[in-house]
Amino acid sequence: MTELEWTEDGARRSATWHSENQSAAPTQVTVISDDITADTAYRLARSGTALLWRGDYHNGRQLLQAMDRRFKRHSEHRGGGQQGATGRNGRRGGKRGTAGNHGATGNHGDLSALGAFETQRRFIAERARLLGTLIVELDGDHQLNLRRAPDVSLACEAAYGPSTGPMCVSLTELNGVLSAYQWQLKGVSIPALGADVHPRYGVFSPIRGEYVDLVAQTPFPGAEPATDASSAPEASAPQSSAPEPSAPQTAFDLGTGTGVLAAVLLRRGVERVVATDINPRAVACAQENLDRLGLASSAEVVEADLFPSGRADLIVCNPPWLPARPTSALEAGIYDPGSDVLHRFIDGLAAYLNPAGEGWLILSDLAEHLGLRTREALLERITAAGLRVHDRHDTTPRHPRASDTTDELHKARGAEVTSLWRLRLAT
Repeated sequence: MTELEWTEDGARRSATWHSENQSAAPTQVTVISDDITADTAYRLARSGTALLWRGDYHNGRQLLQAMDRRFKRHSEHRGGGQQGATGRNGRRGGKRGTAGNHGATGNHGDLSALGAFETQRRFIAERARLLGTLIVELDGDHQLNLRRAPDVSLACEAAYGPSTGPMCVSLTELNGVLSAYQWQLKGVSIPALGADVHPRYGVFSPIRGEYVDLVAQTPFPGAEPATDASSAPEASAPQSSAPEPSAPQTAFDLGTGTGVLAAVLLRRGVERVVATDINPRAVACAQENLDRLGLASSAEVVEADLFPSGRADLIVCNPPWLPARPTSALEAGIYDPGSDVLHRFIDGLAAYLNPAGEGWLILSDLAEHLGLRTREALLERITAAGLRVHDRHDTTPRHPRASDTTDELHKARGAEVTSLWRLRLAT
């Protein structure tokens, strides 16, 4: 744990520095309060100075919004639009139109979409760095001792665990902790389950339900003959939750997150599911959801980097869809540098499948429309791994950004298709 030190009221103070996105502890800290102007705060933040807020809680949130507005205006004035520009994923000097560590070249896909994507990623990374300079101190009980501050102790304990002493975090991170705690309490409705799942802080929430519906609707191995992989019907939620007679005995759910796909498989009649995740929060979250749904007796949730030991009749993987570097722990559910998880799933699948089993790869083709990956490369990797495509089921996104014409990536998002690839052993 890194200690953050500063001088306040003539005395030397310190607290543990915590950052979910692994930001380094600030080396310069200035204590500020309600009398600071937004322009001064923005100037200090741009110089790399951390701003320890001691004023009114709601005034601090307003200051954060004011700093955000100034950052967006500054980005526009530099000619980068609202997204700004200083280098992809925080890295300066990357060539526009090349894919860097994407695993594809700029000759594939829409170069203008790739440029817009890279600009958005730069904007997000820069914005996070600047707004992350406004920090607050939590005391030894996870309390925020500011005027008009809410009780944040339960939300912080849910996210961070029991307190070990005073801790400093960015106000943006604390806002995320509070928002995530409300989702954890409220839950997210999953029509395919007829129930809610409750995501924890730092665990990707299944708000894009189309991939859940794909798993709920796709026939199990041996249930029906294959259809033309290029014209498979769009998936929809199942009409019945009764166990299916063709359900496999064993299944793996790799990168389980909230455990939603493991729950869908169990509801469909799979006898036993082993769910894995490398994130300890996700392991705890999936276990809680399976307990809540009454499915825990048929499931095992383990902390593992992708595959568990043994073999299965069905192996499901919904890897991060975009080959780019995440800027936060939560983004790890969306962005995968170099398509590492995707490649390891395909390359390792044959060693874990039972002879008549299937691997279900759930993947959006947005990366193809952005020029980050090619369909040819995906198919070549599947073949090289000793696999073949038995079938494919497609659906289209239903999230609001797919129809947002103001989004610079609207063309790519509008063409996006999410697919469930049914992979079998080639021999």
